[in-house]
Amino acid sequence: MPAVVVLGVQWGDEGKGKATDQLGSRIEYVVKFNGGNNAGHTVVVGGEKYALHLLPSGILSPGVVPVIGNGVVIDLEVLFQEIDGLEGRGVDTSRLLVSSAAHVIAPYNRTVDKVTERFLGKRRIGTTGRGIGPTYADKINRVGIRVQDLFDEKILSQKVEGALDQKNHLLVKVYNRRAITVEETVEDLLRHAERLRPYVADTPLELNRALDAGKTLVFEAGQATMLDVDHGTYPFVTSSSATAGGACTGSGVGPTRIDRVVGVAKAYTTRVGEGPFPTELLDDDGEWLRQTGGEFGTTTGRPRRTGWYDSVVSRYASRVNGLTDIVLTKLDVLTGRDRIPVCVAYEVDGERVDEMPLDQSDFHHAKPVYELLDGWDEDITGAREWDDLPAAAQRYLEFLESVSGTRISAIGVGPGREATIIKHDLLD
Repeated sequence: MPAVVVLGVQWGDEGKGKATDQLGSRIEYVVKFNGGNNAGHTVVVGGEKYALHLLPSGILSPGVVPVIGNGVVIDLEVLFQEIDGLEGRGVDTSRLLVSSAAHVIAPYNRTVDKVTERFLGKRRIGTTGRGIGPTYADKINRVGIRVQDLFDEKILSQKVEGALDQKNHLLVKVYNRRAITVEETVEDLLRHAERLRPYVADTPLELNRALDAGKTLVFEAGQATMLDVDHGTYPFVTSSSATAGGACTGSGVGPTRIDRVVGVAKAYTTRVGEGPFPTELLDDDGEWLRQTGGEFGTTTGRPRRTGWYDSVVSRYASRVNGLTDIVLTKLDVLTGRDRIPVCVAYEVDGERVDEMPLDQSDFHHAKPVYELLDGWDEDITGAREWDDLPAAAQRYLEFLESVSGTRISAIGVGPGREATIIKHDLLD
């Protein structure tokens, strides 16, 4: 059975949770391999809406084992708030596995994140202030706190002391904040240790054994390609690997075991936070997309920036991820438009550029080159087969497929789990 990576093609919020959830009854494991509670998935099941932040969307599918991989950074308080919220609604969370090697967001990471962003002023990145970036920085600087450290108080205290040696100088001397004590930090982290213990596992061993046994695994990315720390619009990116390669490093499963890479894209484009966005609409059309599509952040509630579909971004994502399929979501949002623009190239310094510009400055100044396609007025939310779609909607999808570099295998026509048209089986 296959191992499938599901990731975002654009800047996030594409509906990856729904795409993963769509496979839920046919898979045994869902693995979150990067990010933290700085992004969220909204999944609608049986008319009920679930907002997930740290937990993989597979938590909502009976029998599926949800896994938080070693590439994730975990805010323990948020984790248990989310678990309590789901259990209060009758969702069984007992199958959850958490990697012993995943890093933990310490209170000082959140403090550093917030004061640094304020200090940057106009040069701010647009972080959520949840301590994600500083925790990944600690990981790379080898002063991070891992899940396994919570079960040895002596080691935990030593590691916290080492991290605070530097951070307190920064907080006190640069940001004029009070110093944080080792004791208060250790106490804050340890209060979650015993509740966390039953979930902790050697997840790379578990996942590789599952593959050996012929089980089907889905690796679910947080954020998206254009926010990847290496391949995104740096520095306006997240702090982890949100592309297909990150599925391997963030889970402990080797690349030769991955069978499919599924990219999820909206039928238009959105972005949250700072950074370049060539097709962004700052007019009534942009506000129409925002309101009609409900484009407000699952985690932050922030209004999302909106724009038309960008096929340059899609082609780029197809290359760097090795996409085999695209799941296109929110096609229904475009209903009622007479004409729908699609960006097929950029204009940079008066010249047409068909692929992603080489440097960030050119991308920042890129102007979209559009082709206009006919829209449709028919309600498509009840469509379940390709032939149920109006001819204009079919032509729009065929055009997107032709300019995106990857076949479109599924189309979302509404928020519900069932509101999907399947053209090609993602697990076949």
